[in-house]
Amino acid sequence: MELTLLGTGAPDGLPRPACPCAACAVSVGEAARAATALLVDGALLFDLTPGPAFAAARAGRSISGVRQVLLSHPHDGPAVEFPAGLPAPGRVPDGRELSVISGHRVRAVALDAPGTGYEVTGPDGDRLLYLPPGGAPAGLSSSAAAPYDAVLLDVVGRPDALARLRGAGAVTATTDVLAVHLDHDVPPGRELRRRLAAAGARAVPDGTSVTVGDYHAVPDVPRRTLVLGGARSGKSVEAERRLESFPDVLYVATGGTREGDRDWASRIALHRERRPASWRTAETCDLVPLLAEDGPPLLIDCLALWLTDAMDSVGAWDDARWADGGAAALAERVAALVAAVRATSRTVVAVSNEVGSGVVPATASGRRFRDELGRLNAAVAAECEQVLLVVAGQTVRLRG
Repeated sequence: MELTLLGTGAPDGLPRPACPCAACAVSVGEAARAATALLVDGALLFDLTPGPAFAAARAGRSISGVRQVLLSHPHDGPAVEFPAGLPAPGRVPDGRELSVISGHRVRAVALDAPGTGYEVTGPDGDRLLYLPPGGAPAGLSSSAAAPYDAVLLDVVGRPDALARLRGAGAVTATTDVLAVHLDHDVPPGRELRRRLAAAGARAVPDGTSVTVGDYHAVPDVPRRTLVLGGARSGKSVEAERRLESFPDVLYVATGGTREGDRDWASRIALHRERRPASWRTAETCDLVPLLAEDGPPLLIDCLALWLTDAMDSVGAWDDARWADGGAAALAERVAALVAAVRATSRTVVAVSNEVGSGVVPATASGRRFRDELGRLNAAVAAECEQVLLVVAGQTVRLRG
């Protein structure tokens, strides 16, 4: 099957009309996107974009051979021009299958939100899934047991939809995941590409044609990532975002609980509210066994609290104990953790504080912690495919 994306934007397009936001301001040229519409083999048209005939002509295609126009949005989607000569637009009831004279089979997929998803099987057996904005499958049919060749969905707005598809085996490493319905939530260009690459997805400009089943170079999701940042920099949000499109994540909280500390309790509650419901939580500083096991991705938050616990256990705050074996004992613990990070087969995203750029601590123990955390961060970073620094909510790629 050949797909031509006549539009790849949100229903209101990008930039949004009269929107003053920074993302809309820079959405010009190839970064501008009309409402998402998909032309399949010149025979099927999914959703409508402003001026579809001209959009197709700009892409070197024609819509004169369209045999079926299907709508996915709730309430028929945005109000756009409907060219004369095309079949009347409609939709397939959930669970029903439509056979088109062109040899395509279209099956409607039930969603957890208003709208209709479509599973398309081409004459040669290639399969794609197209979901409307804000939609995720409510349940996958037996026909979705085999991976799709291509999936088009709202990756930015509904990363959990991609997680569900991965969990069901409908999306694998060979599936071409294309982000559509792109809005002004994420600035276009490098930041959008970075966010999508972390989810194993990509975006293409309006008018791009894609052959389903062909290999496309999408950056591999890094297996080990270290996210650094200062206090309230957004580092934990960035770490969580990197795994929100994957199912069965194990969130490893190294801070534990603190009786009577209301501020700590509110922080923990905020983190829990942000996490997808499918994630599990383990409160532990015993990271080496977790890294040695097979299992779902690990999100470790954070290494600074792990180091605090490790320094507590070796008496690092007492100068005499530190000199009399404490430093050597901590070095052994750090070396064991770094070796486990190097040897792990799991996907790992670890969070740590960057404390070396601030005020020099006034106490010897504070300076000791700063120095040891700097060494730990450097050692873990050396074993990670990707290292990120988050400053004021903005992510800078240091490695990978």
